[in-house]
Amino acid sequence: MIALVTDSTAGLPPELAAELGARVVPLHVLLDGESFVEGVDIGPDEVAAALREGRRVSTSKPSAGAFLDVYEEAVAEGAEQIVSVHLSSAMSGTIASARVAADELEVPVTVVDSRSLGMALGYAVATASGAIAQGTSVASVAAAARERAETASTVFYVDTLEYLRRGGRIGRASALVGSALAIKPLLQLSEGEVGPLERVRTSSKALARLEERTVEAAEAAADNPLGLDIAVQHVDAGERAEALRDRLRERCPDAHEVRLVGLGAVVAAHAGPGAIGTVVSPRVRTTPPVIGAAAV
Repeated sequence: MIALVTDSTAGLPPELAAELGARVVPLHVLLDGESFVEGVDIGPDEVAAALREGRRVSTSKPSAGAFLDVYEEAVAEGAEQIVSVHLSSAMSGTIASARVAADELEVPVTVVDSRSLGMALGYAVATASGAIAQGTSVASVAAAARERAETASTVFYVDTLEYLRRGGRIGRASALVGSALAIKPLLQLSEGEVGPLERVRTSSKALARLEERTVEAAEAAADNPLGLDIAVQHVDAGERAEALRDRLRERCPDAHEVRLVGLGAVVAAHAGPGAIGTVVSPRVRTTPPVIGAAAV
């Protein structure tokens, strides 16, 4: 039996993680030095409020011990091998903790660096789940997850670069910091880290460009015979994100789903209130027919 493990930045609701058979190792959010477990002790709304209040907000990776506990639990329930799919190593030390734990386990663990986060990671986990259900090898499961993550397009808008800068997750987008007061940046995940995409003068124009970029990515993937999925992700921007989701449903009728997702507490700590992003994720050969019944 192959067990599947991921982390909380995949943004999978508990019921969907259970449906996919994925065990979730949580990251942590620190508020004024006090640690809270993502998805257990704290959510994105609390993080957004803390950021607005000017409190000290940071995040931390899971310990190797936390991974080992989850791996050992899987083994106790009959796992003979484990595939562990996680957020980009360029943005977090989570992968490093997973690898340390893997070295201490008596069964083989294949650790996959998705080079992504959010629903780009979530869709990769769904694909890994489908591959396991089809009885493929560990190598095939890991390869399918990597392919799904690598082919995804992730674009997002933030009200300010300040939270990314504070958290050290700004990547190549640091080139925009000097002009941050004059622009509303449109960013992308590229090669596993945040990079600049466009400089836009107003939030309304940034959201319009976000929509256009998403439609363009969907059109570029239209020749994929297996189709694609789209997710609209946000931090404390539900109304604008829902409106964008509705427009994308109309403009991308070939998508299997256009899902509305609230980003988790850890991503919220770095993106900040008002952030909105999209993921266009072409399906790969081992993807199951639907990611889950919780689609909205």
